[in-house]
Amino acid sequence: ATHLTTVSATTTTIIITAFLTSPPRTILKIRTPITKTSSTTTTLSLSTPTSTANISSSTIIMSASAQQLRTDLLKIIGENPGGHQDAKVRASFASKLQAYSKADGADASDVIFAIGKSVFGVELDSPTPAKKATDDLPIVDFDYMKQFMKQVFLSYGVSPDRAETCSDVLIEADKRGIDSHGLGRLKPIYCDRMDNGILWPDRPIDIVTESETTALVDGNLGLGLYIGPHCMQMAIDKAKKYGVGFVACRNSTHYGIAGYYATMATEQGCIGLTGTNARPSIAPTFGVEPMLGTNPLVFGIPTSDEYPFVIDCATSVNQRGKIEKYAREGVETPRGAVIDDKGIERTDTEGILRDMVLGKCALTPMGGAGDKMGGYKGYGWATTVELLCIALQSGPWGEDICGLDRATGKPKPMPLGHFFLAIDIEKICPVDTFKKNTGEFLAALRASKKAPTGPGRIWTAGEPENDARTERTGQGGMKVNVPLQKNMQALRDNRPGLKEKYGKLPFE
Repeated sequence: ATHLTTVSATTTTIIITAFLTSPPRTILKIRTPITKTSSTTTTLSLSTPTSTANISSSTIIMSASAQQLRTDLLKIIGENPGGHQDAKVRASFASKLQAYSKADGADASDVIFAIGKSVFGVELDSPTPAKKATDDLPIVDFDYMKQFMKQVFLSYGVSPDRAETCSDVLIEADKRGIDSHGLGRLKPIYCDRMDNGILWPDRPIDIVTESETTALVDGNLGLGLYIGPHCMQMAIDKAKKYGVGFVACRNSTHYGIAGYYATMATEQGCIGLTGTNARPSIAPTFGVEPMLGTNPLVFGIPTSDEYPFVIDCATSVNQRGKIEKYAREGVETPRGAVIDDKGIERTDTEGILRDMVLGKCALTPMGGAGDKMGGYKGYGWATTVELLCIALQSGPWGEDICGLDRATGKPKPMPLGHFFLAIDIEKICPVDTFKKNTGEFLAALRASKKAPTGPGRIWTAGEPENDARTERTGQGGMKVNVPLQKNMQALRDNRPGLKEKYGKLPFE
């Protein structure tokens, strides 16, 4: 039967667990200091609601009254472990829960409502969904945004065809929900670096060596956003002719989301693989010095689904772009993603970004610091990518691609290496057979038994990005937060010709 368990207490903490019907599922745990006032009485000292379990994936704007009501509800639970059997306690809980459900900012997904229904028998109309920090943000059409970014690149002297490619790579990130690599990168990564003279808008792409199936390309420190697509298409063209194509690149720059290039391959009937190094950010296992880039290792595989299987992620727990996104949102970095030179795991986002520039803290590899959770695996994969980006290219690494002259504090170029591999499926088996085989297996993964405490769904790589595309297309485009609005306004006001084209931006 549904019930509230007996309180389990120690001299320092108290844990209250609510269970739903069989099989039991823990839906609330509260740890809070207690003070023993007698042999039979326990006094709770509950902290603010943020110390309790609250299932929510978005920042909630909650009024002070809602916060107080939620605290009162938790206090009723904590002080009355058998309260669901007491009519007065149930009435008090019901009254406050009713008030909380109508309070400004109450979260409809808050576990407190599940406790009210399952434990105290309080039936309420669905509360008004909580207001999220993103609810009032303006939505900008994808075509408008892509055209804006293209005009920005044109204002720097990028040729029209390359400006089209650059803007396509960036808008694709926003369509896929990868906000850390779309519009958010336009000004700080590309425009500011062109302004600082460490990245050039329209450099030639030179072929250093080439065979039927391979090539080494020099990007001459041009925009990686057009160098990357050029190299991937070279690899695909070679694969279509000879079965396999591999292109290594040197003296490139940040090339956007790596998944863009894997998807180029899948759209042309190929398996795609790409990787890039980056300024040193990851510390080796058992180290604290940033030595490796976030170094994504990315695969793209065609399937019978409406979207390909594309696994696009860094070899670190988090990447710098995600931490920059945390900064724009004003939230802390999750613990375990960053370690400083004293071995301390950091969560202060702004301080992390500052100290990463100074080389005083580093990202941890997939698996985290040390080896208890397999951090050496992420470290090994990051090293693999680094090797494939410097060994064939005789390229720089570490401090030579950190982007900052430590002696003067001035920015300096970051010559990056990439690699691109394409395998033509038709040279091995019919592409439709391949897609059928991959599609059936991926469908089986998604249909496999779900965790009873999970979200009730299993995803495969590429599916979350497809979900984001569907949602954002349905809402009419992408939401633009205030920092990005300011970036767009600064570019509009300072780049030649943009003021005339964009006198009033959609959010103005």
